[in-house]
Amino acid sequence: MLTLPPFEYHAPMELADALALLQKHAGKVKLIAGGTDLVPNMKHRLFMPEHVVGLKQISELNGVRGEGGFLVIGAMTSIADLARNPRVALLFPSLARAATAIAGPQLREMGTLGGNLCLDTRCVYYNQTHFWRKALGYCLKKDGTVCHVVKGGQKCVAAASNDTAPVLLTLGASVELASPNGRRAIPLEEFYVADGVANTVIEPNEILTKVRVPIPRAGLVTGYQKLRIRAAIDYPSLCVAVAAQQQADGKLEWVRMVISALGSKPHTVKRLEGFQGRALDAATIAELGQAAHRQCHPLTNINVETGWRREMIPVFVRRAFAEAMK
Repeated sequence: MLTLPPFEYHAPMELADALALLQKHAGKVKLIAGGTDLVPNMKHRLFMPEHVVGLKQISELNGVRGEGGFLVIGAMTSIADLARNPRVALLFPSLARAATAIAGPQLREMGTLGGNLCLDTRCVYYNQTHFWRKALGYCLKKDGTVCHVVKGGQKCVAAASNDTAPVLLTLGASVELASPNGRRAIPLEEFYVADGVANTVIEPNEILTKVRVPIPRAGLVTGYQKLRIRAAIDYPSLCVAVAAQQQADGKLEWVRMVISALGSKPHTVKRLEGFQGRALDAATIAELGQAAHRQCHPLTNINVETGWRREMIPVFVRRAFAEAMK
């Protein structure tokens, strides 16, 4: 049985108190939302904080509401609540679908949107017990100097595995981060960086408080598809999020695709401007799938064959658009 290391737990009622605790125990503290990611990692001795700050009691971090031209989702909103929220399902069906695809029902009740967006990157050489990692000689992400995925690699390539991130990227979402110095809002596109050790720009003294998603205009279609070995519980081996804004005549105003679970950050497929003005028909979708296939190259950071994962990209692009067009 894997046990937790000793730590002191704090349960602040106000955001300001949580921020003060981060500042007071800097370098020795971790935030916990639902705990579905942090607790297993602590059991594996990937993290051994002396202090853990729980966010569950901070009411301002919860809930879904309209605010101007945005749907605002609190970071502590549970994945289960996100999946069954009628307004989310109506406006952003791909986000509701992605939330439904996360883990199993018990974990969705505990896990949160903020926790999913800040999910630690995963790798077959990292997410193991301390005994296992020690026998291998550790790795770049934790305690070692060698990347076992990219021989001679100087940057960790552990995989981003958060289902909600690619969907929210296609929807043009932004996040708000709070610190003792104030608050800042940044586009989600700027939140992730290509570094498996720490793949977000969030600072140690910051807390992700909310997500803002622009309310869509008529004609937006969205889809999400997830490849995994088991139909429940498993992290994605590949996930595909798509969004397309159609004009009144059915022609494309813009199209976005984000492919994730391949490298350390979700990959936004580039150079899709040429599809503007085209009908979203089978031929266009096939070309979009090939564009994604050319740009995406899975790594051996999870225990699933890379060639197969890559060949599934155009298949899942097609399925995501088929879902979007229903």
